[in-house]
Amino acid sequence: MYVKGVTKQSFRLLSDKASRFVPKTGVYPKGFSVGGIHCGVKKDGKSLDLALLKNDFGKEASAAAVFTTNKFKAAPVQVSAKLIKEKKGFGINSIIINSGNANAVTGARGLKDAEDMVVVTDSVLENPSNSTLVMSTGVIGNNLPIDNVLSGIPKLALSNLGNTHEHWIACATAICTTDTFPKLVTKQFQLNGNTYALAGLAKGAGMICPNMATLLGFFVTDAPVTPSALNQILKYSVDRSFNSISVDGDMSTNDTIVAIANGAAGGEVIDNTSSSAESFAILQQEITGFAQQLAQLVVRDGEGATKFINILVKDALSYKDAKTVASSVANSNLFKTAMYGKDANWGRILCAIGYSNVSTSESIIPSKTSVSFVPTDGSEELKLLVNGEPETVDEERASEILQHEDLDIVIDLGTGGGQQANFWTCDFSHEYVTINGDYRS
Repeated sequence: MYVKGVTKQSFRLLSDKASRFVPKTGVYPKGFSVGGIHCGVKKDGKSLDLALLKNDFGKEASAAAVFTTNKFKAAPVQVSAKLIKEKKGFGINSIIINSGNANAVTGARGLKDAEDMVVVTDSVLENPSNSTLVMSTGVIGNNLPIDNVLSGIPKLALSNLGNTHEHWIACATAICTTDTFPKLVTKQFQLNGNTYALAGLAKGAGMICPNMATLLGFFVTDAPVTPSALNQILKYSVDRSFNSISVDGDMSTNDTIVAIANGAAGGEVIDNTSSSAESFAILQQEITGFAQQLAQLVVRDGEGATKFINILVKDALSYKDAKTVASSVANSNLFKTAMYGKDANWGRILCAIGYSNVSTSESIIPSKTSVSFVPTDGSEELKLLVNGEPETVDEERASEILQHEDLDIVIDLGTGGGQQANFWTCDFSHEYVTINGDYRS
């Protein structure tokens, strides 16, 4: 099948596996319009490659963002980070995104191109100046066909924006590169007697690894939130979602996640002060769970991936230790290739646990460590290691478990600290090498 507006050139043919992750409907926040068109960045002449989100509500929105920690920050990252800082998260009313070209390592011209995208978008939308964030994704080191982009912005802004499900799918499609499906999640939630909505999209299938936000994406809500509260919530949720996924251990030059709240659904403004403590906690929980859903779609679409793996580390001394151990296993290529080969080689898991950079000598005690495969079909777990002692592994049972697309791996550190963390990853296949061996061609 194909998603409406998606050409064969913009995505590999959607298999039944991929298409089941593309929503058929959605519940969208009030006061936002989005869309996507082809403007001439991608070479095939058809694929959607320019996306726009606009705050239509009459009041200025709150915004927060996290950016890549890569030293070679792309031009749009530099421009957007500067705008967020200067405006202190208030009055960001739109986002313009192109795919097919990262505008990274492009020098002074790249910075001017990113700035021009902001200026033209603000002008067309009649925004106050510097109200637009800019993102780019694609090949590094090439200049944007900036005339195509700048002429495409009015076409997109004036004739192709809306708040229908089709508009959101088009927007999600227009930011994709090697993705096999557009990634879009929506939800409604109740808070203080009001109904609010969240909608978010992301792109990513390769160059996915923390530390930051690991890809491009944004989510928006019609709840009223101060910039300070939104910034705190975003950092907390990203650490437990987009910073807890890995496909290949590579961090991009362009990684950006943005959150915008316009307050169009009304209600009491949520702040991160004691007077809003309960509302803040509820909103943080809702956004964190939502961000995890969106981030997991990136892993499910990992380049060449055949498995989706949830690594749960339990009973660590600290959340940081739990996440460090989980990340170490998730980023082990030996572990990931074993999962692709359906090989229950749990020694590779222990090896990655053992070299993880935990905080103290008491963070990992081999004689207290246990490891299990937990099937996602509800059947009995397969214990591999219990308190440092190897179990007699039923290889036939292990093979059955590893035939499934989804797998949970539970690592119990047994420290008594009671802290835990999840990390989501995928296997590492021949196709990953094929995709990235000819990415530019």
